[in-house]
Amino acid sequence: MKAVEDLSVKLFADGADKAMMLEMYRLPYIQGFTTNPTLMRKAGIADYEEFGRDILKSIPDRPISLEVFADEFDDMERQARKIATWGENVYVKIPVTNTRREPALDLICKLSRAGVKLNVTALLTLDQVRDVSAPLGGGAPSYVSVFAGRIADTGRDPVPLMAAAVEIVSSYSDMELIWASPRELLNIFQADAMGCHIITATSDILKKLSLVGKNLHDYSLETVQMFFQDAQKSNFVV
Repeated sequence: MKAVEDLSVKLFADGADKAMMLEMYRLPYIQGFTTNPTLMRKAGIADYEEFGRDILKSIPDRPISLEVFADEFDDMERQARKIATWGENVYVKIPVTNTRREPALDLICKLSRAGVKLNVTALLTLDQVRDVSAPLGGGAPSYVSVFAGRIADTGRDPVPLMAAAVEIVSSYSDMELIWASPRELLNIFQADAMGCHIITATSDILKKLSLVGKNLHDYSLETVQMFFQDAQKSNFVV
């Protein structure tokens, strides 16, 4: 098993809690950050622009993805162009479709050709990977985010799909594939083994990196001790 520092896949932290992001920023192996409106709502963000500008100023030297939140493509474009001015390290997240299942391909092409760095998000199929890669190719640096964890939630194995997605994306320059929404630490090593460029994970998963290579006999004993101690604290009797 590889040590964390030997991984080829880049680790991005996923979240919108500033304290957590700054904690992750202090770790040299965290090479970027991603957010989305759902994570911002969970973190209690009330002023989108204030948060975006502040976090880009606080973390100026690693890529940070901030997502548009409109549903009409004209409004998405306006938001994307504005967000892109907030920092050199910002990638603007554009959903693969709007809520009416209308593809965002024309907008993706327009923004990428205009020099806006994009993170095209919420992809779950290979057709979507092929469709968005073409308009991104030859444009500004970009990410393609495939939600492998959501694929796994449907009972499908995401590994073959992600391996095929790596081949598609790797044929374009300045484009990287993100394994998004991982469900367990093992996914980091799966992404690394297949040559995926980036995996983005919540702090709950990233904090488990301290367990990598842990002796399983010791881990077994610690588990037994935990059960015993919690039973004692609960004053259980039979």
